[in-house]
Amino acid sequence: MNTIPASASTPIRFRLNGRDVTAPAGPAQTLLDLLRQTFRLFGARESCGQGVCGSCTVFVDGRAVSSCLYWAALADGAEVVTIEGFGSPSHLDPVQAAFIENGAFQCGYCTPGMVVMVHELLRENPSPTEEQIRSYLSGNICRCAAYPQIIDAVLEASAKAAEGGCT
Repeated sequence: MNTIPASASTPIRFRLNGRDVTAPAGPAQTLLDLLRQTFRLFGARESCGQGVCGSCTVFVDGRAVSSCLYWAALADGAEVVTIEGFGSPSHLDPVQAAFIENGAFQCGYCTPGMVVMVHELLRENPSPTEEQIRSYLSGNICRCAAYPQIIDAVLEASAKAAEGGCT
């Protein structure tokens, strides 16, 4: 029987935060591990390793995915956007700015995944209610319990979007 050695890797090509990249992907390597180990992008974080906390959320072809469960090899040919692909240190993305303005974080561990999910929410529903925000972000856990501030940040980002300044 032929088996693939656990150390074998296959080069994959994809678009990462707006630039074309190539990287070796191991047969059991997650996208989260590839992003952190190969590209030194540490915004997406592993907390639960089971896809239930949202800390590792990134976009793959425009959809939010749990990168701790997403095989790196599946990113071949895809467009991947991490939190590092939003805004810049000198010009924050409007959702990032709303999180800061509303103090929507404490330790910050969950914040990158929350920001990615808020982008998806506002793309799908530009004017969500508080109940819709709570429901949409229910897969993102904030262990510091900054939920009221997160809700306020999403409402502010939504209002800015309505004025033409977001997502």
